[in-house]
Amino acid sequence: MAEAHSAVAFSFAITHEGWDVNFDREVLHLVWQSGIRSWKKRLARFQNSIHNGVYPGHLWSLWLLISVTSAVHFSGFKVPYDLVNNIMPYLPGDTFTWQLIGCAIVTLLIWLAGVFSLRYSLKLLLMYNGWMYEQRGRGSSISISTKLWIAFVRILSGWNTPKLYSFQGSLPRLPLPSVHDTMTRYLRSARPLLDDANYNRMQKLAEDFEKGIATKLQRYLLLKSWWSSNYVSDWWEEYVYLRGRSPLMVNSNFYAIDAILMHPSKLQAARAASVIHSCLLYRRLLERQELEPIMVQGFVPLCSWQYERQFNTTRVPGVETDKIVHYEDSNHIVVYHRGRYFKVIIYKGRILKPCEIQQQMEMILNDTSAPVPGEEKLAALTAGERTHWANTRMSHFIKGTNRTSLDAVEKAAFVVCLDDIPYEFDKEHPEKLDNYGKILLHGKGYDRWFDKSFTLCIGTNGRTGFNAEHSWADAAIMSHIWEIIIITEESGHRADAPVMGHLWEQCVVDDIIMNRYDDKGNTVGTPELTPPKPVRLHWDFDENCQNAIEKSVSVVKALIEDVDLRIYLHDAYGKGFMKVCRVSPDAYIQMALQLAYYRDAGKFSLTYEASMTRLFREGRTETVRPCTIESSAWVKAMEDKNSSTDERITLLHKACKQHQIGYQDAMSGKGIDRHLFCLYVVSKYLEVDSPFLKEVLSEPWRLSTSQTPHGQTNRMNLKEHPNCISAGGGFGPVADDGYGVSYIIAGEDMIFFHVSNKRSSKQTNCRKFAKQIEKSLADMRELFTDYKRMNVLVM
Repeated sequence: MAEAHSAVAFSFAITHEGWDVNFDREVLHLVWQSGIRSWKKRLARFQNSIHNGVYPGHLWSLWLLISVTSAVHFSGFKVPYDLVNNIMPYLPGDTFTWQLIGCAIVTLLIWLAGVFSLRYSLKLLLMYNGWMYEQRGRGSSISISTKLWIAFVRILSGWNTPKLYSFQGSLPRLPLPSVHDTMTRYLRSARPLLDDANYNRMQKLAEDFEKGIATKLQRYLLLKSWWSSNYVSDWWEEYVYLRGRSPLMVNSNFYAIDAILMHPSKLQAARAASVIHSCLLYRRLLERQELEPIMVQGFVPLCSWQYERQFNTTRVPGVETDKIVHYEDSNHIVVYHRGRYFKVIIYKGRILKPCEIQQQMEMILNDTSAPVPGEEKLAALTAGERTHWANTRMSHFIKGTNRTSLDAVEKAAFVVCLDDIPYEFDKEHPEKLDNYGKILLHGKGYDRWFDKSFTLCIGTNGRTGFNAEHSWADAAIMSHIWEIIIITEESGHRADAPVMGHLWEQCVVDDIIMNRYDDKGNTVGTPELTPPKPVRLHWDFDENCQNAIEKSVSVVKALIEDVDLRIYLHDAYGKGFMKVCRVSPDAYIQMALQLAYYRDAGKFSLTYEASMTRLFREGRTETVRPCTIESSAWVKAMEDKNSSTDERITLLHKACKQHQIGYQDAMSGKGIDRHLFCLYVVSKYLEVDSPFLKEVLSEPWRLSTSQTPHGQTNRMNLKEHPNCISAGGGFGPVADDGYGVSYIIAGEDMIFFHVSNKRSSKQTNCRKFAKQIEKSLADMRELFTDYKRMNVLVM
């Protein structure tokens, strides 16, 4: 019970001799340091709030204007409209001090008017989306109106250096499309998927909906768009994520893999310490808002709202709906190793150094204690059915030891899993990379805390990855920190705070650039203090609780046995060749996926591609529908032996152009699916049925795709660090008879595809589909090569 005693700051007892008080000076010191740290954070948040509140203005301009106004007033000149003298009768006196206060009041009012004029002018400018539709590439030029718009945006946003949330007040709201426009786009997207009879039927349903109940639903949605910051995001979070009762594992959570071409350290404790330290530094940057917001094209800001819940966040199960709980601060992480949970303090007057954290990890690895009954598989509750976990939580985790330990896990900055198996990669044995992905996607089903915002996973050979819960944010937020952590391990310096990026990019870059390891693989540096010892968490599970855990284990085991994953590394060519073909790399890959699916299934299918709407306040994602009239025409031409190369190239360019328009529409708030989703939610609130909405919302996404962003920070220079290529990440299939495909364009000549499916479906096979992707990409390269050769011969 030594750990229990060390966790108590003081205790007292009443005896016949009086009061007997015992206290632990070290724990009291930790409490004192925690309080100091908390007040520092509050002060920093207050300063940041002022900075963000006046952005794009600057606070120093207020002091300058007050000085100028006072000088002008006391020199005998009148401030414009003689405002100072006009307000003096309303002040208690006319002395020098009160005149100075009058100057300050007048200046403050003028300054605030100027600041808000700048802010709303910037907001009006950011409503313009025409820049997205401008032609790009060699030989193209942007319009004069867009050039002027760019100049004004740069001028207004260049007055001050933005912090992470500085643009939040200037970002426009997500626009609400008209019902007619959405119906038009929907019917066009559905045309290649339906025969004439079904298309005519769907057209009639859409027409009845538009002329009928849609008008009423749109009015309520219009009111919501005026009242709320974003008319989609809160409903999307609640109804798509938090109200889902199915297991998070495979169905919702996603994963990401290490930079597999590098191996900075083969020591598990050292690599874990380095990545943990980088995450903690990144958290400090978030708390201080020292990260610059991501800027598209270098001048259009993206919404930073999703960063707020990256750390100290957990998803708490409920019987009908879950909730996301975010804690303001946490000075510890929780580490899982061989079925045991340890609370690890990572702050002692400062963030612990990597070499100090490595000592803590080694203590855990060397700990030979056995898990108590039920402890090893406890996290299966977070992986299984949500209602079962909620009921078990209320029955067995509401008080006592279990409540205390569960609090430690849920209030941790994040969770770390020190696995007892290696994470392997070998180009000659692709099944090793497949297994690597499966380890991160689901592990054993009980060695990841699936409720936490993210769980870091470290193999015995020092390779790493993460598993992330999806409701609090989208994948792009996690991917950036990973890149930076890996890069920092290869170079030799730490970048300044403003250039730090998202979580995963941060981790990847740090590991490469910082040169954090010695020749033996240990973290460099000398410990300056004795790090706090990891504290084993205690649990007390009765037979009923253990049975509840085993019930979740059986559900999780069935899920793991059913899901299959193939990670295909395509290195024959990459975006370099695609750019030479003057085709958008994303559109190129999406066309390859359409061709691969048609060859695999013998038909077209409703296809989902995630795009972001972070150009708007609190924006998350919108759906792009890559299966279009143009893409299906090109696919059919590729399968038609009588089709010529010229015809195929022409159809491919048309398909790619249409795909880009669809993507641009989605990014600018003109998507289809989020609008229909919100109309459906309103209809449920009003208790009215719509056959059209019911059918549209029940259509399965048999091909669900997503591109993982790469190089979101300017530190990710693949020319300087060619091995700093993340293999990306993936997710489970959305439909039982469909595929989940995530891809990352890694550098100029490499693409990773993460393809998942369910073994129980006879219609899908991820390995077969990966082969179809490989063949499609090869055929497209041959198509462009033949076209180029023909043109050379003609010339």
